[in-house]
Amino acid sequence: MNFSLRRHIVIVSAALLLGAPGVALAVPGFAEVQQSFRSSDASMFDRHGELIQQLRLNPNERRLSWIALEDISPALRNALIASEDRRFYQHSGVDWNAVAASAWGNLWNTKTRGASTITMQLAGLIYDDLRRKSSARSMTQKVSQVFIAQSLERNWRKDQILEAYLNLVSFRGELVGVHALSRVLFGKHPSGLNQSEAAIAVALIRAPNAKPTKVSERACVILKEQQAPQECNGLQGRTELVLARATAKGEVSGAATAPQLAPHLGRKLLKDAGKPVYSTIDAATQRFASDALRRQLSALVERNIEDGAVVVIDNASGDVLAWVGSSGSLSGAAQVDGVQALRQAGSTLKPFLYELAIEKKWLTAASLLDDSPVNLATSSGLYIPQNYDKQFKGLVSMRTALGSSLNIPAVRTLVTVTPERFFRRLQSLGFNLRESGDYYGYSLALGSADVSLLSLTNAYRALANQGRYSSVRTTASDPRAAYQQAMDGSASFIVGDILSDRSARARTFGLESALSTRIWTAVKTGTSKDMRDNWCVGYSSRYTVGVWVGNASGAPMWDVSGVTGAAPVWQEVMQYLHRQSGSQEPSRPASVIAQPVQFENQLEAVRTEYFLPGTQQSLLRVAKSNDIAPTISYPTPGMLVAIDPDIPPAHQRLRFSAQGVKQGNWVLDGKPLVRAAGKKTGDLGYDWMPWPGKHKLILQDVNGAVLDQLQFEVRGALVRPPEGKAVKVKGTVAK
Repeated sequence: MNFSLRRHIVIVSAALLLGAPGVALAVPGFAEVQQSFRSSDASMFDRHGELIQQLRLNPNERRLSWIALEDISPALRNALIASEDRRFYQHSGVDWNAVAASAWGNLWNTKTRGASTITMQLAGLIYDDLRRKSSARSMTQKVSQVFIAQSLERNWRKDQILEAYLNLVSFRGELVGVHALSRVLFGKHPSGLNQSEAAIAVALIRAPNAKPTKVSERACVILKEQQAPQECNGLQGRTELVLARATAKGEVSGAATAPQLAPHLGRKLLKDAGKPVYSTIDAATQRFASDALRRQLSALVERNIEDGAVVVIDNASGDVLAWVGSSGSLSGAAQVDGVQALRQAGSTLKPFLYELAIEKKWLTAASLLDDSPVNLATSSGLYIPQNYDKQFKGLVSMRTALGSSLNIPAVRTLVTVTPERFFRRLQSLGFNLRESGDYYGYSLALGSADVSLLSLTNAYRALANQGRYSSVRTTASDPRAAYQQAMDGSASFIVGDILSDRSARARTFGLESALSTRIWTAVKTGTSKDMRDNWCVGYSSRYTVGVWVGNASGAPMWDVSGVTGAAPVWQEVMQYLHRQSGSQEPSRPASVIAQPVQFENQLEAVRTEYFLPGTQQSLLRVAKSNDIAPTISYPTPGMLVAIDPDIPPAHQRLRFSAQGVKQGNWVLDGKPLVRAAGKKTGDLGYDWMPWPGKHKLILQDVNGAVLDQLQFEVRGALVRPPEGKAVKVKGTVAK
């Protein structure tokens, strides 16, 4: 208790001098003591009130929740009064008859019952300064204890005094309160203690750490005082058995009353909790998701995979219904929370990239993208993306590119969108990426950024909610976050339709796979570099489910893809969630146009496609150039070029290049660059000798309109002329 004794000593001293017992005004009320009580085990309940998790907060004391007097066995109450304070209901805090008997016994060196009443002992439990330590209480402490006990009697009812005492008194080792005593030593609720168990419990109050023989002897005396000597038969054996259950600190194996169903979320919510936490978790869903994960990982034990995590979110409310942070005993790092750990996203970011391209009307679901080898110049060298199967499909529609998770079309799309613009979109969806878009570069299209399963799953929930994003809830007391329109609703609908299309993913996954469900769902898989992380995230009309499998150590898996690793867990959980209800396909927004399309040369089957207004097409022709916006491909924005003084200047040319445009002109620092005669049409390459300084490069079309522009810097002050003399290069611009 956090109640100070100093003010009471001052008041008591004044009372002794003036004969005015004003202590009553300073003693805390019953409600105040009850509210200040803190359990050593914080408890978390599911959304229906089922206890699902407990966390030990106080390593020095074991306290469970406060127990009302009516929920405590009458046998314990009777044994306590018979042993500790027979005149409890008659005295007003101090039993003067017992005080006189104790004083007479001390005078003649005769052993008598102690004079300290239950109320006086309670005063010592409320105020740490009045607790009996290794030495006897001082006279000032004794006097304060008397006055505080009398004040308690004037302000509290007898039942409140008895209730507070039984919840605050220490029994054995670290066990404090009748709740901890009953659960740990007897394995039952305090209301179920029988007469012999109650006698053992009360005997421990006098001598908490006594040997079993002494405890049983004392308990037998209490039973005889209650006219129940027959209960003494076999009492010593029962006492030894009860006390043997506890270790030196009063722990007992399996004593926890909660099933420890959500340990990772429990640590997150309970570490600073001063009262029970009511979470948004659904215990049944949590159990099923955990079991499904363990079943799948057990089947993949020979593929070098031991860890995983599952998240289930209610689309409408944002309530987290399941938070499975690890595979438990299957893992060598079970304490690591896979729900919050940051790992490479793989292909799971592609839906947000394509949504942005559709939203900006740069692409449609029917646009043809080139799935062929591409080399992209970056500030750190050439970036050469590849598909998962190391094969190329040629021209494919965006629907096929996303559904079949082709890498090259995604990278080409990011060239149009730009990494920085895509980065800003991901930030608006709650990813909180650590670096800028230019840091990730074109690899951001393939999920090179580290994300958590929780943020990834919630971003997919935004797709399910027509582009509206809000944060999740994990406790019933959390306010429901307001929605923000992070993505265009119509574009989100089109992306969701692609992710639900079995035909669109057939080229990579086939028509039947773990991504197929009996109800409407939209889903995407992803695998990070070297098969270190494996994802499957998708949604129905009611729920969004995210699954990650891999190794907490970062070790790669052996021949495990998204459809064979995480997807079976995702499918099983999604089917469970809809075991009694269907999933309605989302209604097409009024702004989305359904248009029959056909492809030149029967590149893909005739179908009805969805378009934003103004982008619809009926015939998709095979273009001779990539569907990439005119872009400067080299140098890259913010690129830093260093001059090497040991290499002749003629051999240090910087080649300007562009893609997505056949004809155009270069402008460097405001002055046009004249291209050499004889250049072929469509060849915009220009070899420029670098000069120190910061430069601005502009790509124009033949009419002088700006197509793209960027800035880069050249550093280095010395070059070596042919005669071998070093000279300083002036910062002039080449013409």
